[in-house]
Amino acid sequence: MSDIAHPSVSRHVPGLWVNWRTIEWVGAAGSIFLLSGAVFPLLLMSISGTLGGGERALLRMLQVPVILFTFGILARHPGPLLLAMRRTYPMVILIMMAFASVVWSIAPSISMRRAVALVASIVLAYFLAVRFTPRQLLVLFASVIGVCLGLSLVAALLVPQFALMPDGTGLRGVYSHKNVLGWASSLGFILSLGLIGDGARNLRRAGIVLLGMSVVCLALSTSSTGVFASTVSLILTGFYALLRRASGLRRAVLILVALQLAAVALLLLGTVLVPLLEHMGKDATLTGRVPLWELVDVYIAERFWTGYGYQAFWVPWNPDAQSIIQTLRWTPPHAHNGFRDVLLSFGAGGLFLLAWTILTAVRRAAWLHCNQPDGGWGWMNVTIGAMLVLNLSESSFLAQNDIQWLLMMTVIASVALYGGGIRRGVAPETV
Repeated sequence: MSDIAHPSVSRHVPGLWVNWRTIEWVGAAGSIFLLSGAVFPLLLMSISGTLGGGERALLRMLQVPVILFTFGILARHPGPLLLAMRRTYPMVILIMMAFASVVWSIAPSISMRRAVALVASIVLAYFLAVRFTPRQLLVLFASVIGVCLGLSLVAALLVPQFALMPDGTGLRGVYSHKNVLGWASSLGFILSLGLIGDGARNLRRAGIVLLGMSVVCLALSTSSTGVFASTVSLILTGFYALLRRASGLRRAVLILVALQLAAVALLLLGTVLVPLLEHMGKDATLTGRVPLWELVDVYIAERFWTGYGYQAFWVPWNPDAQSIIQTLRWTPPHAHNGFRDVLLSFGAGGLFLLAWTILTAVRRAAWLHCNQPDGGWGWMNVTIGAMLVLNLSESSFLAQNDIQWLLMMTVIASVALYGGGIRRGVAPETV
């Protein structure tokens, strides 16, 4: 694995000087931007007034340059790619299940098409993990998110008729909906904390700027989920800072106390959430999510072991989905819960594989953070926790063309590459 995250040497081809490292940086940033959900969906909406089948087909075309670039680069580094796949084999099995689910899917063509798109996102994540260090990934994602948030603020000043929601309920910036801006702002918040906590002065300054943009965009988007995820990320940042400084028995006690506090918080949340939301003037049903979850759980139970096929349940011609829509009198794009959507797609087996993958990544990331304090692993630990929180009320697990899932999968693959040998006592540097 000597070529993992190491700069490629510029090569002189007759008549052409090729700097592969520059190509990797520019291509990676461009690929992340194309999958960020910024600019292009809003642009198509402003032209046609909606995101219909034709517009979505055009958006899928954005995957083509990403696929060509990613496979082209990884063809030069097959060894690290295969190692990353081997160390994340539960996720590889889950991706294979996306294709296998075509057999029992209620919409086989949809499941197949979206499974192919999922592979494009997953392979991009493997490329990022193989070719960039944790600190480089932090800079890369922070740069793209920073550009998107900056464009959103500029759009709010110059073209507010496009940057604001049509109903005037909040800022959407260069995204298709205010909630998407809220999620991007929460990612920016997480990444800014990582930059501020870095030892390099220039990164700290960039982190402060990104933090300011994230807070402003988060406030203007009025996204409750984004605020909650950002709050959790701030708490996790403090926890992992303490975890790194502790050792031995103190570290074990800290983990036990944190688990107990988390359990108490979950118990209290069930009793104080509704009064708190009502006091804040918010919908106590989490904007209709609670009734949605109650209805979705019924259909999960009907196909608990197999699911309905990868991302097939919410197709317009599914009578079960239409029954939910008629009952709620609004059209949910998904279950507004990542765990439930995994059950709808794959059943219990899929959720088990996802949980296995995430728990393994949590263990590896924490080990690397504590044993390589200068490696820049802290923000990756926070990212995993924040993504779990986001998926309590939104859905990004195994989503194609989604920067949240791309970021989480990149973290999973990265900690697998550097921390995959910890059970055998192999130091990450020697892997």
